[in-house]
Amino acid sequence: MIIVTGSLGLIGYETCKYFLKKKHKIIGIDNDLRSYFFGKKSSNNWKKNIINKNKLYNHLNLDIRNQNKIFKLFKKNSKKIKAIIHTAAQPSHDWAVKEPFTDFSINANGTLNLLEAFRLYCPDASFIFTSTNKVYGDTPNYLPLTEKKYRFEINKTHKYFKNGIDEKMSIDHTTHSLFGASKTSSDLLVQEYGRYFKLNTVCFRGGCLTGENHSGAMLHGFLSYLVKSVIHGNQYSIFGYKGKQVRDNINSYDVITAFDQYLKSPKSGGKVYNLGGGRENSCSILEAINMIEKISFKKSNFRILKNNRVGDHIWWISDNSKFKKDYPKWKIKRSLNDSLEKMIKFEFDKKDN
Repeated sequence: MIIVTGSLGLIGYETCKYFLKKKHKIIGIDNDLRSYFFGKKSSNNWKKNIINKNKLYNHLNLDIRNQNKIFKLFKKNSKKIKAIIHTAAQPSHDWAVKEPFTDFSINANGTLNLLEAFRLYCPDASFIFTSTNKVYGDTPNYLPLTEKKYRFEINKTHKYFKNGIDEKMSIDHTTHSLFGASKTSSDLLVQEYGRYFKLNTVCFRGGCLTGENHSGAMLHGFLSYLVKSVIHGNQYSIFGYKGKQVRDNINSYDVITAFDQYLKSPKSGGKVYNLGGGRENSCSILEAINMIEKISFKKSNFRILKNNRVGDHIWWISDNSKFKKDYPKWKIKRSLNDSLEKMIKFEFDKKDN
């Protein structure tokens, strides 16, 4: 049995689909707080109607902040739980400022509830946590960056140019944003439970995670929301940096295959891995717009705002070398172009129905 938190979100839903195909029993935890964060249009409940048809899936409308109910769930299933895949979160920079206590209680306290239940009731299982590259704060912005026509780029002589940013980058002395701070807290907790209690825990520090099942909103899920905006003719707002900020994008499917590789051979001691699309799947927002226009034959409507988000990255490309060294069978199978084509088709199909 696998417990998946945030089971209706992009990564949680992909996790459930993937492991259900492998005939694993899944307990999915999701109370659709996304609709509270970003409005009803960003609700993930439509996925519940699909996934509930699988008899191996059991959905719980449970809040991870409810320690009593989380502990009861783990205690009841203690002998069955083989893995916890924790993807639930408040995921937005901007939203965290509105309700800092809500943000922190979900991201940090909710994670602590799950970790302690894991330690008490199923310590032989494995705990996978979807962390974020925001744990590095705005440190990447102090790299030697050059402004090109459509993107910012790092100096070619710099060690990060070829493969991207690795796990050795400091997470201290930097502006994280409140969201980044709450996710860093949970990241450190996951590490500490692995090291202090010698449990199988791992943090995957993702960059831009994407895919056609993403319910993108203005405040979270840039590529999904950008595709929606172009296909449906809505104006898209770019927050600062002239639209030249760079992200590497990884499809949700490739994230889950990384999870699968870890579960086949879990390591104790609080492992940490950066996980992203790499240089070959990187783009600026301007470049992403250009790609979407070419694939969809639709004209975009966007504006570039002067102010950037606090703590936001100008340039980020993930170095996957550490994970590939530990798990050499893993590789990215879905390119940025593949992801965009599926996302665009998904939006056109919704528009036609």
